[in-house]
Amino acid sequence: MSAPSTTGTRPTPASAGGRKRAALQGRAPQDTPAGIGTYLFLAVTTLFAAFPLYWMFVIATSTDEATAQLPPAVIPGDQFLVNLNEVFTLQDVYFAASLVNSVIVATTVTAAVLFFCSLAGFAFAKLRFRGSRPLMLFVVLTLTVPNQLGVVALYIVMGKLGWNGTLLAVIVPGLVTAFGVFYMRQFIVNSVPDELVEAARVDGATTMRIYWSVVLPSIRPALAVLGLLTFVATWNDFQWPLITLNGTDYPTSMVAISDLASGNYVIYRRVLAGAFVATVPLLVVLIIGGRRIVRGIMEGAVKS
Repeated sequence: MSAPSTTGTRPTPASAGGRKRAALQGRAPQDTPAGIGTYLFLAVTTLFAAFPLYWMFVIATSTDEATAQLPPAVIPGDQFLVNLNEVFTLQDVYFAASLVNSVIVATTVTAAVLFFCSLAGFAFAKLRFRGSRPLMLFVVLTLTVPNQLGVVALYIVMGKLGWNGTLLAVIVPGLVTAFGVFYMRQFIVNSVPDELVEAARVDGATTMRIYWSVVLPSIRPALAVLGLLTFVATWNDFQWPLITLNGTDYPTSMVAISDLASGNYVIYRRVLAGAFVATVPLLVVLIIGGRRIVRGIMEGAVKS
């Protein structure tokens, strides 16, 4: 009797393990290096993305003639301090106060969003209560409603409370966001095991103790991402602060920049000098926290 053919048979565990050990002992696969075309494309894209910011700085340091120069001026001038002095000394703009107000508003809103959204996300993710799913569905559906539709109602409510024209009208409506609740809920579901929460309950921890000692340490990357996104969005918010703070002594930086651009004759070197100063805090925040954003997004993406 002839020996049975081994063609098409499944490999035994021993042979599969041998191939695995051989692969581990061999040379690890190397990443394919990017070609020069890839680096050239990235360099050109970066230049196009950064040129408006650079040109804003160029005009902020130049005279009025540089604004209408063709081709555009690309070399910074020596008038930055002069233009900056004009911005900060204008009587009807209150630019220095607007920067302080923006810091107050953005910091307060960011801290509140991190606390309330993480607390609500924890409740929706790990606590069982009647109506949790319909409430979560309602929160998600609010993301589909444009903010512009609620401006009139919000203005009326702020007027009834007597807050129009004050920073409370800008801070209070942003203390919690639907996106923040949804984002934190999804991250907590994937990063905080139910067994960890139950073990804390067995040890006698209260709900707030579980939130503070178990949940918060586990969601630091998500908190960093949400905090940076909230700070940038709040700092750049223009429509609602313009409606409720325009014409007052308590504008934010975006409203102050719009005041610089108002009038029959716009002095663009002033406008861009103010815009550059208002952009610097965002650049600092993004440079400091940019890696945390990428790390938090990637960590959330690879959670099983």
